[in-house]
Amino acid sequence: MSFAELVQEADRRWQALTDGDTPWIRVGAALCGKAAGCDEVLWALESSLRRHGVAAQISEVGCLGPCFAEPLVDVQLPGSARIIYRNVTPETAEEIIASHIVLETPVAHLALGYLGEGTVDGIPPLNEHPMKARETRIALRNAGNIDPGDIYQYIANGGYQALNQSLNEMTAQEMLERVNTSGLRGRGGAAFATGTKWNFLAGSKAPVKYVLCNCEEGDPGAFNDKGILESDPNTVLEGIILAGYATGATNGYIFVRHGHDGPVNRARDAVKQAYELGLLGPNILGSDYSFDLEVALTGDSYVAGEETALMEAIEGKRSMPRYRPPFPAQVGLFGQPTNINNVKTLAYVPEIVAKGGEWFSGIGHGRSTGTAILCLTGPLKYTGMVEVPMGLNLSEVLYDVAGGIKGGKNLKLVQTGGPLGGVLGVDNIDLALDFEVFRDAGAILGSGGIIAADEDTCIVDLTRALIAFCQYESCGKCFPCRMGMSHLLEVLERICRLDGERGDLDLMRSIGLNMQAGSLCGHGQLGFNPVASAIKYFGPEFDAHILERQCPTGACLRTKFSPKLSRR
Repeated sequence: MSFAELVQEADRRWQALTDGDTPWIRVGAALCGKAAGCDEVLWALESSLRRHGVAAQISEVGCLGPCFAEPLVDVQLPGSARIIYRNVTPETAEEIIASHIVLETPVAHLALGYLGEGTVDGIPPLNEHPMKARETRIALRNAGNIDPGDIYQYIANGGYQALNQSLNEMTAQEMLERVNTSGLRGRGGAAFATGTKWNFLAGSKAPVKYVLCNCEEGDPGAFNDKGILESDPNTVLEGIILAGYATGATNGYIFVRHGHDGPVNRARDAVKQAYELGLLGPNILGSDYSFDLEVALTGDSYVAGEETALMEAIEGKRSMPRYRPPFPAQVGLFGQPTNINNVKTLAYVPEIVAKGGEWFSGIGHGRSTGTAILCLTGPLKYTGMVEVPMGLNLSEVLYDVAGGIKGGKNLKLVQTGGPLGGVLGVDNIDLALDFEVFRDAGAILGSGGIIAADEDTCIVDLTRALIAFCQYESCGKCFPCRMGMSHLLEVLERICRLDGERGDLDLMRSIGLNMQAGSLCGHGQLGFNPVASAIKYFGPEFDAHILERQCPTGACLRTKFSPKLSRR
């Protein structure tokens, strides 16, 4: 089947869903929806439809963004706007079917908003909700809107157009130039220029080269990689194939942690369907370019997300970083030149190829082009996943997009960029979403996790919890990280017990410098970041614990979690 025929068939199917005679019900069934009870809601919807003797198409879709409102149910009658219902229960599911499907009367008091033309009585436009009003969706353009298990829905919404265009109208060098022009930088933490990384691999003359997609997302408070993979896996697949074409690679892997059934199954189904339609395998879309892709699983190891540890895991070895040089672009997976990109990075590529590098570089702030995909967690009014332009102020994200702290309490701090990121006080959040701006402030934009904390949070105890995570997740291969993390945790634990000593802060700084200088990978090199930033912005609170033997919040007087299976 030619690509034109694929598009024609996809359009026919999409038209039947959106403009046919049968209502279409989309249920948010990503990790957030599952955790909130969407499976019970699905069962209730299906049961109610049978009782009323009416027909409707029900699709499990990904994350629309406002996770605080899950389970979300999206109802679209033929020729009508989409009504998105919030916090649906099996009981309210029955009310939605009885009123909206049977009587064609939306249930306004249960609705979060609507999507579509015109107005709906008693229901606000969803795009005016604080979590949606500031969004510019690129990587998340299809999330929550299409069935991630149906490749035709992706194609009907512009999917694989960039691949078809590239194979028929562009050289690999022209693609590289487009990515270079975009200014796209890696969204996995290091923010390295994607075009530069691709050029390293393209310059290799090796007969076998690999492109790897890193979905080993272990940061507490970050879920955007898995959110994309389970909401719109084909945008990642297309990005991987395009990266392969631009660099001359013919093989790829999607690397994801086992046990997360949604992302794993969605990725595997997407790969299977892409092979069936000739979008993967030999001579893609009738061209002379071939590319093979598979999904590889890892165990529960945070360090497996480090690019060389990732390759070790794919090869069946323990997930531990390699010594460098040589770098992956020279000697990577199975000894062959390799390129590794994050899920978010690759999800941008189809749109960059389709719309041009200048279009992407026109969004953002300075060298930080494009958008930031943020996971908003903590005691915020609105929590979930948003995609906003780079350059938006962090304070605007917290107060305007997320609605500030709920319950009448005050924001005290935010922790950004995962456990290896930094801590910012409430007086220090007037920052543009920009890689360099965050770095200079002692924080990391990194994976996009934004964890807010209110006035009842003890900064010392929070720092202890972050280091406890890092200490437990250290692979133990290099001494500075293995022992440094353990020593930091020991010091922080005694400070939290109010048994700290006057020289403890200087001791931790010394440990941190040695970790930074001597660790093999970023886990140890960045391991002191949360401590350094916490001391920088909350020094008086540490002094209160050490010098005055008191915790200003009282949190340290309560029972605290500490890892029992410590690798000390």
